[in-house]
Amino acid sequence: MPNRRATVVAAAVLALGGATAVAVGLADQHVAPVAAPADPAAARSSAPAAPVPAAPAPPTPTPTPTPPATAAPEPAEPVEPAEERAALPVRVRIPAIDVDSSLLHLGLDADGAIAVPAGDDIDLAAWFDGSPRPGEDGPAVIEGHVDSPNGASVFYDLSALEPGHEIHVDREDGSSLTFVVEKVEAYPKDEFPTSRVYANTEGPELRVITCGGDWDPAVGHYEDNTVVFARLA
Repeated sequence: MPNRRATVVAAAVLALGGATAVAVGLADQHVAPVAAPADPAAARSSAPAAPVPAAPAPPTPTPTPTPPATAAPEPAEPVEPAEERAALPVRVRIPAIDVDSSLLHLGLDADGAIAVPAGDDIDLAAWFDGSPRPGEDGPAVIEGHVDSPNGASVFYDLSALEPGHEIHVDREDGSSLTFVVEKVEAYPKDEFPTSRVYANTEGPELRVITCGGDWDPAVGHYEDNTVVFARLA
């Protein structure tokens, strides 16, 4: 499915600080001369002369600290907007077998299997919400019972479909998609080819699934699954 991409450009400015040397000027220092004694006797005195004060040490220049350079941030990756999803399916119609049913939206049950219509909705068809929406790339999955305690159910005649028959899916935005049946296959439940049925496809496709084959009273369900493969017209 095509994506729309939006490019976000991030600009980074790097400010570098330079250190400035501070020069300190020192005045010339002169040692004060020693005063002559008042008389020769004083000059011959054993008393030490008063020490001459040492010249003060020049002040040590204090360098101006250089601020650390700021690392430039990495350019931001382009941000892709969320994909616009196809409208949700709300109804399925298969004129060749007189099917016209609103669509439930079901996920997985507590055992991790695809949930099936039950209760008051047992005879309705359902779209598996873990599959693509009809019209998106990949196999959208619609399921329903072949029969129920009420008698024949929504997909009782599903196995009678043939290549070329049409399946219409109405969506909540008022649009409708038409899928054309390519083949109808039956698989034993214990040998169901999951990857073959649910594998990704290059374009929008549809799988319509119900039970088939013989009823097995020991396990309480039919032995097979009927699967219709259809492609967007």
